[in-house]
Amino acid sequence: MDEREARASLKDLGERLAKARGELPEKPAARGTPPTSNALAFGLRIGLELVVAVVVSVAIGWAIDGWLGTKPAAMAVMFFLGVAAGMGNVYRAVSGMGSKVGARGGKAGAAGDDEDED
Repeated sequence: MDEREARASLKDLGERLAKARGELPEKPAARGTPPTSNALAFGLRIGLELVVAVVVSVAIGWAIDGWLGTKPAAMAVMFFLGVAAGMGNVYRAVSGMGSKVGARGGKAGAAGDDEDED
């Protein structure tokens, strides 16, 4: 295949792509989800994060109590740790409400970045 054939082939490919793109139906206007469903989903997420943190920590405390034989002590301590963890999760979710999923706030090069400093 020489250069002229390659250019002709690429030109043919470009024409076919343009034709195919022209045949595609136009996309309808983007319909965002209604604000009420977003608010409901966010509220359920907040509640679920708080409850799950408490339930998991109490279950861990209960297991520690059974293992060490200190019936209510570890479960009580883990309950308060679970509440604190749940509130921390809620705070993180609420403070990042307007940002993209996975976006981090703060300055570039802040602590927690995975870049090596030499």
